[in-house]
Amino acid sequence: LQESMHAYAANVYTSVVEELMKGKQRKFIAVEQEFFRLWWDAIATDTHKRQVHQLLQEGRLEFVIGGQVMHDEAVTLIDDQILQLTEGHGFLYENFGIRPQFSWHVDPFGASATTPTLFALAGFNAHLISRIDYDLKADMQKKKKLQFVWQGSPSLSERQEIFTHVMDQYSYCTPSQIPFSNRSGFYWNGIAVFPDPPKDGVYPNMSLPVTDTNILLYAQTMVANIKERAAWFRTSDVLWPWGCDKQFFNASVQYANMDLLLDYINEHSAEFGVTVQYATVGDYFEAVYSRNLTWEIRDSQDFLPYSTDPFQAWTGFYTSRSTLKGIARRASSLLYAGESFFTQYVRKNPASSVCKCGALKQLQSLRWAVSEVQHHDGITGTESPKVKDMYMKNLMYGMFNVKKLMASVIFDMHNTKKNGEVYSSVYSKGSGIPGATDVDQYVVVYNPLAWNITTFVKVSVSHLAISVYDELGHSVPAQVQSSAESHSSYDLYILVAISGLSYRKYNVKLVSGKQSAFIGRSVKYKQKGITRADQHGRRLLPVVNNCYQVLFDQNTNLMHSITERKTNQTVQLTQEFLEYHVNGDVMKGPISDNYLFAPNASAVPVSKVVGLEVVSGNLMTEIRQYFYSNVTAEDYIYAVYTRMYTVPEGYDGKLLCHRIEQEYSVGPLELNREAVLRTSTNLNTGQLLYTDSNGYQIQKRPFKAYVNNTVARNYYPMVQTAYIEDDTTRLMLFAERAHGVSSQGNGQVEVMLHRRLWNNLQWDLNYNLTLNDSSVARPVIWLILGTKAVTNILYRTSGLALEHRPVVMFGSLSGDKPKLPGQLQQNSAHGLPVTVPPNLHLQTLSIPGWRYSSNHAEQVHSVRMGKQKQGDPNFSRVLLRIRHLYEVGEDPVLSQPVIVNLKSLLQGLGSVKLVEERSLTGTWDVNTLKRWKWKTAQYPSKAFTNSTETSENCIVTVYPKEIRSFFVYFQSQ
Repeated sequence: LQESMHAYAANVYTSVVEELMKGKQRKFIAVEQEFFRLWWDAIATDTHKRQVHQLLQEGRLEFVIGGQVMHDEAVTLIDDQILQLTEGHGFLYENFGIRPQFSWHVDPFGASATTPTLFALAGFNAHLISRIDYDLKADMQKKKKLQFVWQGSPSLSERQEIFTHVMDQYSYCTPSQIPFSNRSGFYWNGIAVFPDPPKDGVYPNMSLPVTDTNILLYAQTMVANIKERAAWFRTSDVLWPWGCDKQFFNASVQYANMDLLLDYINEHSAEFGVTVQYATVGDYFEAVYSRNLTWEIRDSQDFLPYSTDPFQAWTGFYTSRSTLKGIARRASSLLYAGESFFTQYVRKNPASSVCKCGALKQLQSLRWAVSEVQHHDGITGTESPKVKDMYMKNLMYGMFNVKKLMASVIFDMHNTKKNGEVYSSVYSKGSGIPGATDVDQYVVVYNPLAWNITTFVKVSVSHLAISVYDELGHSVPAQVQSSAESHSSYDLYILVAISGLSYRKYNVKLVSGKQSAFIGRSVKYKQKGITRADQHGRRLLPVVNNCYQVLFDQNTNLMHSITERKTNQTVQLTQEFLEYHVNGDVMKGPISDNYLFAPNASAVPVSKVVGLEVVSGNLMTEIRQYFYSNVTAEDYIYAVYTRMYTVPEGYDGKLLCHRIEQEYSVGPLELNREAVLRTSTNLNTGQLLYTDSNGYQIQKRPFKAYVNNTVARNYYPMVQTAYIEDDTTRLMLFAERAHGVSSQGNGQVEVMLHRRLWNNLQWDLNYNLTLNDSSVARPVIWLILGTKAVTNILYRTSGLALEHRPVVMFGSLSGDKPKLPGQLQQNSAHGLPVTVPPNLHLQTLSIPGWRYSSNHAEQVHSVRMGKQKQGDPNFSRVLLRIRHLYEVGEDPVLSQPVIVNLKSLLQGLGSVKLVEERSLTGTWDVNTLKRWKWKTAQYPSKAFTNSTETSENCIVTVYPKEIRSFFVYFQSQ
């Protein structure tokens, strides 16, 4: 980031602003706020800042999208897309009083149907994309169908429809070939140089300057390209993008040449048949909108996967850098927990000892890191190792800050003496409790979901003889057993039942006498060769809980079948690891790299021998399978740990019992190997796969046969959920990080877990994009098997329960037990508690800290008067988002609208004084938000339908798939 700022990004803003001031006709669009904010805060002079305000008012500088980054669309979670958009929009509104209204999503590798929905809810009038399948684009271009009205969500209908423009075959960069010279054209400032700008100001590849002798040739070239493009669109307005990646670091030479060219074409417009002008994206869309044409509607189908030619399927990045994908999601989940935790604390402890401004800064460091990694070359894994390390460093730093904040809040709530030590660790390795016996250990567990949750948390301990107690001294069910990962410690699983947005404290004691924790006993079975599938003497080993019986085949040590006990439905089900071998030599054919997946042939099984160990106790059985490449191999590259739970009487074990948890250990891989876990069943699925779109909605993925590259072109992103089904039964998979997923055979689903590649493509070598990732990936996937009706009820809550597992913090207090606050609830949980019905999700509860006025006229006035800078962050405004999890008609009960009384929902935070309903990112009052209505055959009028009703008395009805955002203000305490 710092290098990019130094090499070119800082110069872009400095020189563009200075150049725009020199010519009233000049314009510019800026997209990502991260670089702009760094420039604004650290480099821009007061003069620059005055000029930016003026240019924005004149509409000559236009912010489009306005998020921190241009986010990836395939592997990001909707929550994180909203976060990064909100982060950028809050900055723009606070500082300039402006609200972006157009998108410029030109570079993500494929387009999701969640994005148009998101942008519509944020108040955008039009959406622009570029990277879609090459063959589809050619077809749409020929038929003049690159523009349409997109209804990204099947449930939200016209309220979220948005006019969408797909860039033509030239995409978003200016075509640089000029027929009259072997030098390039239109890129007069050349190419940015790393790490230092050249001393003499001469950059490589500077285009041929415009002169009297070549201006006619330049004009002819530009006009010919404009006319070629005009034939692909329905109106006579042509969007001609000028620029590309890392351009305009010397805006002076850019505008000086283009001014001459535009003037020349306009002076000869009669003979050219074209007039040209500088424009923003907004200018272009305004021109198209004013033509008042009737547009076709596109439904909720997306544009994934994305291929650039028959052998270039961009489906590798769904899995690239699995560890970064995992940390990014863990950080997002910790941020979610930290936000609601801090909000409750501020509301309930106005005179707190924790410094609120400092605490907000800690949260902001993680907001920034999680926002930044959503970039289309971030979480995608398509960056160099150096940039990946920067993302990791920023995420780890932000996570450390938020853990520190949560620990200090707990300190303050319990008025503990400051010599007690709280160190927090969120499901990470080394999260153990020290082995000292004279110290009272405790574990604090926070449930960040607005539902009552019953689950197990895992803690590392140094002894087997353990008792666990809650704060009232009651014994808590727990199981301790040898650790699969470490020889020197044990895993302690504690059964926690915690109400919404609350935390509980558990005491972990080493005991010499009778212990309360059950002990898991281990049985190791002999290693078995996979090929010995001897049908006759098949011995099956059952593992049973209240929901399932899982059978393992003792001839192969592989899973054999799962029976759902309520319906007595048995599904043959076996799992194996395979590898796709891929080519790394461009001379020998298509390659796989960070972006692309190009398998040589079908996947090959990785192991000949499987070791099996079963650890069973009263609460849980863990099946450990180790996959060896051959009989003599000492070490395994692959392992699966499968956990099934038995929940004692008196606990709500519905979710726990119905899920089969799997954790994998994959790697280090050999070079040019792509590792998949293939689950094969006897379900007759017709190779139809379902995958989620950004954790928001489900897409149907029928298998498609192609002349070339069929395997790779049938890979899809799985952000949170994928499933296969037949007429009666569904097998669902839930993930805590993104993966590529595919159904390469009837009844099959395979998940790509890890990739390690090297290639000699010059471009990849120049940018160090060879993905030689030697790490061990440890993803987690939960499986649910059942009827469609049962899985429908479980799958939304299960996906979120995996996403937002409880936050576990550890501490030890010497001497006296801490004095606990007196107003303990019956179940000794601390917190609101806040609960919503199972078809709603409390998507956001946070204190953003923005100082802007929610009255637009007031905000614009204070920006004009230069008053927007003053004062501390605003701690009285709470941002609340509620999301309906179901589609219309998906479930007879759960798809119904839900009436929510916000006053009673939030009563634990205080008495609600005022609720304002806002646009998705908070910058619009929904009552004043009037988006453009594009005419369609379905809706011929251009009239608006008012989308939402917010009642005066804080009662709102949330309809299927809605995401409703509110500012909530409380009576002062």
